[in-house]
Amino acid sequence: EVQLVESGGGLVQAGGSLRLSCAASGFTFDDYAIGWFRQAPGKEREGVACFSSSHGSTFYARSVKGRFTISSDNAKNTVYLQMNSLKPDDTAVYYCAADPRRVGDCSYEYAYWGQGTQVTVSS
Repeated sequence: EVQLVESGGGLVQAGGSLRLSCAASGFTFDDYAIGWFRQAPGKEREGVACFSSSHGSTFYARSVKGRFTISSDNAKNTVYLQMNSLKPDDTAVYYCAADPRRVGDCSYEYAYWGQGTQVTVSS
């Protein structure tokens, strides 16, 4: 019932920007924590940005703080990740995720995941 579909990935040069979108269905944003995660080849999954509207809290990884912004359009049931000043180290598959425990951080295993979208940043 819960479904998350990412889009907006692609190839950009260092210093460029992308906005990722995650279309959600089957749940209400206020009842879930929402997060963006990424995984590069040979590395563990990394929490990038997560929030809980019920807690009024938002988490950003230190590596993206000040460059990435998580936001949502509740009317469209869509969550976004605006990525600016991209670096080659940002290259990864990016996933959106949701969890009914409504904790506004990325430090636990989320229950529902999208299929991922590739972001590649060239030097």
